[in-house]
Amino acid sequence: MPPASTKAAATHASADTRLSPGAPGYRRTSLALFAAGLAAFALLYSTQALLPAISAEFGATASAASWTVSAATGALALCVLPLSALSERFGRRAMMTASLSVAVGVSLLVPFAPDLDSLIVLRAIQGAALAGLPASAMAYLAEEVRPKALIAAIGLFVAGNSIGGMSGRIVTGWVAQMWGWRAGLAAVGLTSLLCVIAFRALLPKARHFTPGTLDPKALVSSVRTHLSDPLLVRLYVIGALFMTVFGAVYTAIGYRLVEAPFSLPQGVIGSIFLVYLVGTVSSAAAGRLVGRLGRRGALYLAVSTTTAGLLLSLADSLASVLAGLVLITAGFFAGHAVASSSVSRTAKTGRAQASALYQSAYYLGSSIGGTLGAIAFHAGGWAGTVLIGLVAVLGVVSVTLYGTHSARVAARRPRLSAACN
Repeated sequence: MPPASTKAAATHASADTRLSPGAPGYRRTSLALFAAGLAAFALLYSTQALLPAISAEFGATASAASWTVSAATGALALCVLPLSALSERFGRRAMMTASLSVAVGVSLLVPFAPDLDSLIVLRAIQGAALAGLPASAMAYLAEEVRPKALIAAIGLFVAGNSIGGMSGRIVTGWVAQMWGWRAGLAAVGLTSLLCVIAFRALLPKARHFTPGTLDPKALVSSVRTHLSDPLLVRLYVIGALFMTVFGAVYTAIGYRLVEAPFSLPQGVIGSIFLVYLVGTVSSAAAGRLVGRLGRRGALYLAVSTTTAGLLLSLADSLASVLAGLVLITAGFFAGHAVASSSVSRTAKTGRAQASALYQSAYYLGSSIGGTLGAIAFHAGGWAGTVLIGLVAVLGVVSVTLYGTHSARVAARRPRLSAACN
């Protein structure tokens, strides 16, 4: 007869009604959040491929125009924690729906911005609205999906982000080349509206969500608990540093490609973002990477890939630049998927706040990276932007090495204690 512990484990597994691959609702959930991620990234970074055109119309520098991206990501970083608290009270599904609906509504106003300041304000409002999506989505998956399938489910959500970022930039690039950047932004808004409709129609009602109360003291306590966890703090820093690289590279790349020796038109520059497909593959494969290499091994691989891409992109060859962007994108999305899924698995309570803190750090990194990348490009060309990326990558390595050292020290302590006794 099997031991009692085995019977108990089997009973617990059979009683687990959360979703897993092949179970009813799992595919609908995955597709719904894929659509949500697609819409969110398309909207959040809708002006990034258009920065040279925006600079030209308003007579703005690269660093000034980059605020149309940094304002959105910065506002998201500031608002994600309070909106995640609202999701604890009103539900993940309701918060995600409201977040996407408001963001799409603002996207229909953005093309009519009369000047750069108005455009930046509207983009900040859009980013603040989108703040309700990321942490709520991560918490929804952590509550509704079985732990063994969680990394794969989050990987698919991140894959939706990558395709959204890619398609949004491609659409805006080609539409802008034919009818101007305002028409490009309008096209992204209408496309995102269709994604939101699909999201709402597909996403099942939550079965494992328990409403909480809007208690500021409880929120502060939850945040303090997460920030006192060294592993979570390292994951937050890693997410921010990876996004600093990504924000710097993709904010400045349009300016580089529109100038000599490349002198590419807007539509072709937008098509460069097809490399996001690599991010779709690498983020979806994050679960397998962690299974083979462990979390730290997967992060080291992501760092190495990103570094190689940064160095390769320095060459004044379009083929080298494209290859570099492929490697940077693959490394970034793999690292982000590993770090974000690790946050969801590490946090045992207050998952929405844990995910919100990660998202705050992540999008703060995007805002800082976008601004620094544009300033560095203005001061030192593409080499300056690459330097920003390399410094951030070095930070990821340092944090990961410190985590490895801390884990080894913690593993030695029980053995030393046993030896002394």
